[in-house]
Amino acid sequence: MSKVRLADIAERVGVSVVTVHNALSSQKGVSEELRQRIKKEAEAMGYRSYKTSYESKANYKKIGVIIAENYLAQYATFYWKMYQELTIVASEKGCFTIIEVLKKEEEKKTLEMPKIVTEQNIEGLIVIGEIDKHYIEKIKETLNAPMVFLDFYDKDLAEDAVITDNFYGMYLLTEYLFKNGMKDIGFIGSIYETSSIMDRYCGYMKSMIEHKKTIHQEWVIADRDKMGQVAFDLPEKLPEAFVCNCDLIAGMLILKLKEKGYRVPEDISVVGFDNYLYPGFTDMKITTYEVNTKAMTKVALEKVLKQIKNPKSGRGLDIVSGRMVIKQSVKTKSGENR
Repeated sequence: MSKVRLADIAERVGVSVVTVHNALSSQKGVSEELRQRIKKEAEAMGYRSYKTSYESKANYKKIGVIIAENYLAQYATFYWKMYQELTIVASEKGCFTIIEVLKKEEEKKTLEMPKIVTEQNIEGLIVIGEIDKHYIEKIKETLNAPMVFLDFYDKDLAEDAVITDNFYGMYLLTEYLFKNGMKDIGFIGSIYETSSIMDRYCGYMKSMIEHKKTIHQEWVIADRDKMGQVAFDLPEKLPEAFVCNCDLIAGMLILKLKEKGYRVPEDISVVGFDNYLYPGFTDMKITTYEVNTKAMTKVALEKVLKQIKNPKSGRGLDIVSGRMVIKQSVKTKSGENR
């Protein structure tokens, strides 16, 4: 019999993986009626680890997870998907994950620490996404446990981290545009807002420099404000193609271009990053660089567990490669929309 995963139980019951995880680990946020229904279904499917592991807590590691509020919108975000991947990996490796959302005011003003940090009831912490550096300093002063950063790094404060290959991934996408005859290429993304966007811009810039192309500043477009609210306007004159820092921005760009009467990719080609569009967006067949979230979360958890076992173990940056996914948002030399 194949191993029953939390995702299998979630699909059978009709709830999220996080809800199944919380129900089987006796965490808050699940009604008693639903908890019992999930446990009953899990047992019927042959899932036994909630009895052998969840109730035998002596060998279970408690791993805290922090995600900044500005990364969680009313729809399922990329980071929420990443957290769901993490819960699956954690369960398989005998760990609880306890998530806490970092509110904007706490991060930027009060520097109030999450309860999972102040109560010291976790053995390790994973921070998903970039957060304020002053806040990181405060956590490091308060937390008496190893901390790993997922999808963000900083050589001084967040040196123990796991990221995707932002630089090379965006370099490959920009090269693909040049390969298909594009000459004037713009970039959409707030370069100074996150290390990921900065690295992606640098990958785009490397390709532009290698092809001896001028980077026109009117075609380098910021896509969000200091609070993370996404919004951008297009200049009157447009390039042949745009490199976007993520698929969400690429999707928004395509809608804006269509409103102005442009066709994608016949008139303007577009590439994104992540290979992830939020539920509610129609599949726009965006050529992109797929981030291997499963591998990233696995590496991050392994790094935390290694440090729990041996606090003197080495720390550093791990870069997890993704892959370019060719779809239909780039006009190719052959005339096909790929």
